[in-house]
Amino acid sequence: MTIRVIVNGVHGKMGSLAKATLENHAEFELVAGLGRNDNLRQVILDTAAEIVVDLTRADCVFENTLAIIEAGAHPVIGTSGLSDNQIQRLTEQSTAQKLGGIIVPNFSIGAILMMRFAAEAAAYMPDVTIIEAHHPAKYDAPSGTAIKTADLIASKRRATLPSQNYHESFSGVLGGHYQDIPIHSLRIPGVLARQEVIFGSLGETLTLTHNSIDRACFMPGVILCCQKVKQLDTLYYGLEHLLQ
Repeated sequence: MTIRVIVNGVHGKMGSLAKATLENHAEFELVAGLGRNDNLRQVILDTAAEIVVDLTRADCVFENTLAIIEAGAHPVIGTSGLSDNQIQRLTEQSTAQKLGGIIVPNFSIGAILMMRFAAEAAAYMPDVTIIEAHHPAKYDAPSGTAIKTADLIASKRRATLPSQNYHESFSGVLGGHYQDIPIHSLRIPGVLARQEVIFGSLGETLTLTHNSIDRACFMPGVILCCQKVKQLDTLYYGLEHLLQ
């Protein structure tokens, strides 16, 4: 029996590719492709959808995810921009309904490995900067991938950095700081998604770089999430939870 799936944000580049990928996969039945003018909650109920893949925007992803959970479908959220408080509220709702879901800052397996390696390096080289670049149409900055990378690094750091007393001639030139990690965001033509994690230590640097050069690299992660999300009983943050 096939699994009934909705793609929300189907008119975007990621959404249209996810639609085509799921339509051509034997395990899934795409029961709807939705845009901003559709009633997400009602369509879930009308189609008896089991999973909703949300690929929309940061300014509506919280309301979308809440609607998905309340309507009884499993959310696979590929839209970044959720705050910690919003993720906590959604997790509580998901847990109360015993309805599994996953929020995925990046569907790329290569990006997940980059984040994992960065966390390992942070235990030995705590001084680090993240530089992320995306296409100009990306709505939020920094990216969800950069934020997730910083969270993982912070969880593995064994040393506290000495305080720095830099002077910025131009405000923000040293990046924004999250988890005591500088993050620089670029939004420029000619780039799909790229992230560098640069570690510095006495007499050496270590750079981890991941490039997404085609949105096709995200589709194996989308399929993996749709295959496994129904086995979950709460909401998880990060594709790495399905790669254990």
